[in-house]
Amino acid sequence: MGIACCVAHLYYITLLSIKNSLQNGHYLQLSTHYNYIITGAGCAGLSLLYRMMQHPFFEGKKILVTDQFQKNKNDRTWCFWENKPGIFEEIVHHHWKQIDFFSDNFSARFDLLPYDYKMIRGIDFFNFVIEKSRQKDYIDFIYGTVKSIAVENGKTSVAFDDKIFTADFVFNSILFNDALKEAPGKYTLLQHFKGWLIKTPAAVFNERIATFMDFRVSQQHGTTFVYVLPTAPDRALVEYTLFTKELLPQKNYDDALNQYIKDFLKIDGYTISAEEYGVIPMTNIKFNQGDGNIVNIGTAGGKTKASSGFTFQFIQKHTDAVINALINNKDPHITPSIFERRFNLYDSTLLNILNSNKMGGDKIFTALFRKNPPQRVLRFLDNETNFMEELKIMRSVPPQIFLPAAIKELLG
Repeated sequence: MGIACCVAHLYYITLLSIKNSLQNGHYLQLSTHYNYIITGAGCAGLSLLYRMMQHPFFEGKKILVTDQFQKNKNDRTWCFWENKPGIFEEIVHHHWKQIDFFSDNFSARFDLLPYDYKMIRGIDFFNFVIEKSRQKDYIDFIYGTVKSIAVENGKTSVAFDDKIFTADFVFNSILFNDALKEAPGKYTLLQHFKGWLIKTPAAVFNERIATFMDFRVSQQHGTTFVYVLPTAPDRALVEYTLFTKELLPQKNYDDALNQYIKDFLKIDGYTISAEEYGVIPMTNIKFNQGDGNIVNIGTAGGKTKASSGFTFQFIQKHTDAVINALINNKDPHITPSIFERRFNLYDSTLLNILNSNKMGGDKIFTALFRKNPPQRVLRFLDNETNFMEELKIMRSVPPQIFLPAAIKELLG
């Protein structure tokens, strides 16, 4: 009996050790071949993984997810708008039904119904999807560096540190260095931002209203605005954002945030409980959708909107389309229809104007919000307007500036 108890105890300890290893993302034994490999456990990779977990088609398929390291802090925040509960509704950190818009010559408060403006914190998103994946024994995670992804002799392979994995399909969200190489007639701006989550000693914020864009700050570097996202009467994320060709020294972001909080929010005493910083490419360079059984997703697949940097909802639409293609045994390289590509023209036109400084982004967005209901502007930014709505959007901006730029992009 003593030996049996010892064996049982050892068996229990072994199972517990395996469980803890799995939960920490360290797998004791990995396959060399998978049905699907997802490179990059960011927004795109984990959105695709979560949608796979929702459908019985993928039950029992072998899935490997790679990333450089496990995430243990909030390093980003996604904001977007929806007119109904979305697939990640249960982790929405906060939402607003009203937004403020500010510029030097126009300011307004807008009701968004039927939309809600929503915030999801990156750490909540990562923890949510990874916790769900722990309940699926067919999903593996591995952490390290993806060195290359290639198709050779009919096999799709991922070189990962000192290992080689093969897969039926590889879904890649890693933006490799050559993805943004310069091309004639193409433009690349950078959306770069720094945000502070601040806490105030007194209740100074209305957590029901978000500042969507505030262009009253200096435009000396190019299109520059601040958004303010209150989540409690004494707490808000304040983010300084620019659309420019060059990044700024970190001190410039800090000085601008300090100045904005003092001059416009009228707050002197506050503490910074968290910071975030990021850079998003805004470009009309055509991204490679992937070769063979490699499918690029997220920013690597061109799913960041070129004219605004918005990414979260475009990723959701794309990963949903990929899942439907796989389920129906169709090509998961999703290409927009000719009619849908008109939004590429709109994006290129705006990038042309911003790149050449023909009109400041503050004046462009002011014209859009002054002359259109916010719901139409939001639909336009989501590529969901119809042509009649787009004509109204076009009438909002100076034709002598936009029409020549549009013709140049159309012919170019």
